[in-house]
Amino acid sequence: MDKLIIEGQVPLRGDVATSGAKNAALPIMAATLLTTDECVIDNVPLVEDVRNMAEILRQLGCLVHLDCANHRVTVRAPVASHLNTSVPIDLARTMRASFLTTGPVLARARRVTAPHPGGCSIGHRPVNVDIKSFSAMGARVELSDNQYALEAERLHGERIYLDYPSHTGTENVLLAATLAEGTTVLKHASVEPEVADLAECLRQMGARIRGIGSSYLEIEGVDHLHGVHYRVTPDRIEAGTFAIAAAISGGDVVIHDIVPDHMDPLTHKLIEAGAIVQSEGSCYRIRANGSLHAVELQTLHFPGFPTDLQAAFATLLTQSTGTSLVHERVYDDRLQYAKELRKLGADIKVDGQTATIRGPAHLEGTNVRALDIRSGAALVLAGLAAHGSTEIHDIYHIDRGYENVDRKLQDLGARIHRVAA
Repeated sequence: MDKLIIEGQVPLRGDVATSGAKNAALPIMAATLLTTDECVIDNVPLVEDVRNMAEILRQLGCLVHLDCANHRVTVRAPVASHLNTSVPIDLARTMRASFLTTGPVLARARRVTAPHPGGCSIGHRPVNVDIKSFSAMGARVELSDNQYALEAERLHGERIYLDYPSHTGTENVLLAATLAEGTTVLKHASVEPEVADLAECLRQMGARIRGIGSSYLEIEGVDHLHGVHYRVTPDRIEAGTFAIAAAISGGDVVIHDIVPDHMDPLTHKLIEAGAIVQSEGSCYRIRANGSLHAVELQTLHFPGFPTDLQAAFATLLTQSTGTSLVHERVYDDRLQYAKELRKLGADIKVDGQTATIRGPAHLEGTNVRALDIRSGAALVLAGLAAHGSTEIHDIYHIDRGYENVDRKLQDLGARIHRVAA
């Protein structure tokens, strides 16, 4: 497998453009199953998860064209009778977002079979929010050999309270409810920006949705949706990763195409840690300001600090003076990366869902491996700060969520290169 080699201790300087949000592009691609009209989606990131979702749509019967030069995907789904109602097992097990196809297929073809989805191993992530909601809307559900089989003549609107504000669960129910009979009310829904982006795309397809961006959603079902030409929102997680890269390397970087409100949780913590942050329009500038300071951090659902930036920010804290505390409140096994940071010399100890980090630590390059998408990004950041050469293995995880991360960092002056297997 490919690996990344990084020679650290080089301040990053320059400009970088943010890609489209993977976590918005995937559910929006799933939404194209809801209509037989052509759907054109722009600003799609060229990452492995997007390529896998495109192949899932093909195997479900869609015509799919991925235009890499223009970061565009065009999809035309077949009539309901020609939809394949079995989500392909091999692809479904590569990523959790594969399960987002179940809601649209169930709504249109009245049945669907899908395996329990795969993806990053960051703790217990059941799909019971999706399944319980589909059941409340009239679907019959059977589970055998880790395979879900769902059937419904037509889903009907229901008042649903989500026990947990799962973004995937919210998206799946939102997708299915657009074609359900009657009105579906979702309480305690996820308010992540990517969920709102999906809802806005559905609205432009003809869905009747009220409360977009809030935890209370009302979806009045319609008989059919039409095609759309839609641009995916910028990736706040990628933007945040480059912001932290600027700070940890002692650099000065301007990040283009961001949504300022989406960056607020990170902005406040970067400033608290001692970085200089300037946000103007869609531009976001981060400059190092001498030494960094220890902070206490906890992840929460939006508008809290994003769990997807927790590992990256923890890496920054290894270079901060004092003792920092990082509390993971979203996933129960997201601190596994600590052992990889310790290989580089980080002073980080984990007790349950809390990491204690003492800094600044002298990081020395060595061989490490990416355990999931976000821990892989954290190791790239550690390599930028470390003395000597850092080799990162299993980087297919990183490629699932970051488009051309090595090239973008090279353009900022980083000494990083990819070695093909």
